[in-house]
Amino acid sequence: MAKRPIDGIRFPNPMPYGWFGVCYSDELGKDGIHSLTYFDQDIVLFRGADGAPRALDAYCEHMGAHLGGGTVVGNNIACPFHAWEYDGEGKVVNIPYAKKIPPQVKKPCMKVWPIIEANGMVWMWYHPEDVAPMWDVTPHEETSSNEWAEFGRKEWIVDTHPLEMAENAADVAHFKYVHGTEEFPTDWDIKIDGPMRSGFVDAPMRTPKGVVPGKIENFNRGPGEAWTRFSGIADTFLLSSLTPLARDKVHVRFSFWQKKEDAETFKAGVSKAFIQEVIKQFEEDKPIWDNKIHLKTIRLCDGDGPIMDLRKWYSQFFVEGAA
Repeated sequence: MAKRPIDGIRFPNPMPYGWFGVCYSDELGKDGIHSLTYFDQDIVLFRGADGAPRALDAYCEHMGAHLGGGTVVGNNIACPFHAWEYDGEGKVVNIPYAKKIPPQVKKPCMKVWPIIEANGMVWMWYHPEDVAPMWDVTPHEETSSNEWAEFGRKEWIVDTHPLEMAENAADVAHFKYVHGTEEFPTDWDIKIDGPMRSGFVDAPMRTPKGVVPGKIENFNRGPGEAWTRFSGIADTFLLSSLTPLARDKVHVRFSFWQKKEDAETFKAGVSKAFIQEVIKQFEEDKPIWDNKIHLKTIRLCDGDGPIMDLRKWYSQFFVEGAA
């Protein structure tokens, strides 16, 4: 009998908690406002006059207007309907036509979303029970060093749960059968430490001059923040964010960084081709993610990678009953 989703749901796990990328820093200019829908919730993100980003629930407590159509006033956001101003703590600090601010909105009355700006992105903390952030976003030298530069971005919407995508990091066999690599990775290691997960792969890479040694070091800090360092053909740093729009839909962002000196030498063409290969491999995975279901019990063989170790690590980011 054919498999069916558990209880009619393709992905029975809830959305995980953690830090998730919600936009690139240069997309949120001075006095900029973004209307976002992530985690099945409507959110407004804005940058104040001091340059700091802030995020609140999207709907004004006055009469329900969406703040995304409003304006930034100093470090506050003003509703487009009656110009009520909210500060970054979710309090109403000005009603231009009122003699008094109602006491119930002089204290925080809007949900405030924790925000960190790092690595050229704005990151938002999500927890279904509004627990405060439990770790910080990891800073990366590649995104701030004068020796490195961003060489490309790519975004996708994938119809899946982020766990299904995360399991690829431990799935050895699919490299050959989905991506057409000539050989399985020759060595594989995975390490887990709290919200951190790291994987190290010796991965031979095919070139016109034959197979050359290559190494892939991949990391997660929580479920939404991921980065990969590729070495061998071209040193490349990949910053990834996997942000749930809903339980079964993920917004994926890739940002590629490479050494500036490589862009000025004969390696420039190789570097560009390598980035295109990484994008190609993601797009080979995407139809599988778009159509697969979650199996609570999976049947593994001795040629598979440490998929269950990764699944066990990932499960810490689920809050039972949050689905």
